[in-house]
Amino acid sequence: MDRKGFIRAIAASGTGAIVGAKLLGKIDAPASTASSGKWATESWAQVRALFPLRPEVTYLNTGGLGPASQPVLDSVFEQGQTQARVGEHYHKLLGQSRKVAADFFGVNPSEIAFVRNASEGNSVISSGLSLKKGDEVVFESHAHPGGSFAWMNRQKLDGVKVKIFEPSSANSEENLERLFDQVTERTRVIQVSHITATTGLIFDIQAIAAEAKRRGIWFHVDGAQSAGMIPVNLKTLGCDSYSTSGHKWLNGPIETGLIYIDSGRNDEVACSHIGAYSNDAYELPSTLTYVDSAVRHEYGTRNAASAGGLQTALELQTEIGRQKIAEHGARLAQLAMEGVRGTKGLEILSPIDPKMRSSILTFRVADVECSAIYSALSKQHKFRTRVVTERDLNGVRSSWHVYQDEEDVHRFVKAVRSVVASL
Repeated sequence: MDRKGFIRAIAASGTGAIVGAKLLGKIDAPASTASSGKWATESWAQVRALFPLRPEVTYLNTGGLGPASQPVLDSVFEQGQTQARVGEHYHKLLGQSRKVAADFFGVNPSEIAFVRNASEGNSVISSGLSLKKGDEVVFESHAHPGGSFAWMNRQKLDGVKVKIFEPSSANSEENLERLFDQVTERTRVIQVSHITATTGLIFDIQAIAAEAKRRGIWFHVDGAQSAGMIPVNLKTLGCDSYSTSGHKWLNGPIETGLIYIDSGRNDEVACSHIGAYSNDAYELPSTLTYVDSAVRHEYGTRNAASAGGLQTALELQTEIGRQKIAEHGARLAQLAMEGVRGTKGLEILSPIDPKMRSSILTFRVADVECSAIYSALSKQHKFRTRVVTERDLNGVRSSWHVYQDEEDVHRFVKAVRSVVASL
């Protein structure tokens, strides 16, 4: 394919005229929506139009990957082009993106470090805390591998004891009881998923934080499913640390994320990885002083374009309205739940209690493999969902976000009922 043919293919794929123009060398093409900072978001149809999702498939897997909007893609592309032309890494832009992220989460910029995803953030905490053989870590049995493996690795390497509790979809008080039933005088760390990836269960983070603080236990939150789905103010939550990914509900670039560490406890997390920019001062061969912030975990050359893309994603959510996004997704999930309930053999796995229910709906069908339902929804009805095989749940998960509407719910309900009846 020649150069022009390649550009035509890019345009046909829906990547956007701006990208095509710039690949042709038209660097002075009109400014994109990302650089102008203005997006039409007065209606959900306008919000949906910002995302270059293929129209023939209804995307219901934001819990796995939240595709980036065109403003985010434009932002990453434009900054990457600038860096390539100038030959600079533009690390000065990270401070601006960090301030936007800190404002978004209600914390100080010094308490935020950019990482590649929630898994890396969880690993920063698990690797950095001083734990010895026999010390205990407690988390829920529905923890994502990105949340559980880091602690299991400490168990494997250092003899730390991992304990789990089974979450209850009945009420928050029962979850609090189940969690702290596992806590002993040897427990040093508690971790929970703010919202579970399996069923969308929302834990009462403030209640857990208060009790963990009373007992002197470090409390870390895996926020991969909460940031961008619901408003999150980390100071209000009261946890000691929190990690999340930019590429799920925030709809930021892939391989972006952040970690929050409360400034009062920052020195308790040792640097498991380190490089230039982790330091405040140093003198070879004997003196190294860390920068006095969570940024010490943000080592080496970083991609300012990706951080800028995440900043654009945060700004877009702020413009749409974070509470508005949360209510929209939760309402669609509730409508879907009400629509599929009563289907013969179908069991709702997500919480029924509105205080514990999120924008995720997970269900299963007795004596039917979840993969069969997933496949039929995909091939016959063009819905992209996700199977939930963790803990043998045998479920099918749907994630409802800014690019769906009530019509999508109605079609989904009809498709689920049709598929279940045919299997």
